[in-house]
Amino acid sequence: MPGGLDDLPPLREVVAAHGLDAKKSLGQNFLFDLNLTRRIARAAAPLEEATIVEIGPGPGGLTRALMAEGARKVIVIERDARCLAALGEIAAHYPGRLQIVAGDALEADLAALVGGARPARICANLPYNIATALLTRWLESEPWPPWFDRLTLMFQREVAERIVATPMQRAAYGRLAVLSNWRCETRILFDISPSAFTPPPKVISSLVELTPRAAPLACEARLLSEITQAAFGQRRKMLRQSLKSLAGSDATELLARSGIAPTARAEEIDITGFVALTRALEQLRGLNVPE
Repeated sequence: MPGGLDDLPPLREVVAAHGLDAKKSLGQNFLFDLNLTRRIARAAAPLEEATIVEIGPGPGGLTRALMAEGARKVIVIERDARCLAALGEIAAHYPGRLQIVAGDALEADLAALVGGARPARICANLPYNIATALLTRWLESEPWPPWFDRLTLMFQREVAERIVATPMQRAAYGRLAVLSNWRCETRILFDISPSAFTPPPKVISSLVELTPRAAPLACEARLLSEITQAAFGQRRKMLRQSLKSLAGSDATELLARSGIAPTARAEEIDITGFVALTRALEQLRGLNVPE
C-alpha cells in the first residue's frame, strides 16, 4: 500500500501537502511512525464494536491506525482548522466511520457526541498543554461509572508517573494520582522516544491505561478534588494548616473525624484517607454522605 497502512498517501506527504507544521502553542507533536501508531491503536483493542474518541488528531496518524485496526467508529475533536482537510480525506476513505468535530476538547460534551454507544473509549496522543486538565475533567465525570470503559492516553513521562504514583513514590504522588486511582485502575503500558515525534519533544512520553472502577470508594467527587487541591497545593505543610482554606478552624476536627494525625502531610495519606477526609467534610457541611 502506498501509505504503508492503507492506500492513502504517506503521512509526511499529507503534512507537506497541507502545510501542517506542528504548532507549539497547540501542544502539537506529530507521530509519523506507522508501527508505533498501530501499537497505540492495538492498546485500545478490541476495536471492532467500539466507538473511539480521539482528541487532537492533527493530520490523522493515530486516526488512520485506529481505522486500519478495525475501529467501528472514530470521533475526532480538532481545534486546528488547518488539519480538517487532511482528516476529511481519511473520512472519505472510510465512509461512515469517521466523525470530525471542529472545536476545543475542553468545551466538548463527549458523552453527548458518543450518544450512548457501547463500548466507547478514549484513545489519544493528547496535546501536552491540556492533557492534565482533560484527564482531571474526565475523572470528575458524573455519573460514575462513566460513558467510557477505558482511557488509553499519551502523556509526558513525568505526568504518567504522577498518574500511577502511590504514597511510596512521594515525589510523584499528588492530586492527580489520588483522583486517577480513586476512580480507575492505572498502569503505564510503554514509553515512546522523543525521536518518534515531529518535532521531537525534549522529554520521553508514555502511554497510560486507565480503566474505570465500577464501585470506587463513596464520596463526593467535587469535594475530593477540592481537598486534594488544598492538601497538595501546600504539600510541605501539615494538613492542619493546608486544609484551613477549606475547613477553617474546623480543620483539626476534620482530621480527627478522619482518623488522621494533624501533623500528617498530604504525601503520607493514601486514597482511603483522602476519601475519609472528604466524607468528614461532607458531614461538617451538612451534606448527604453516600453509603
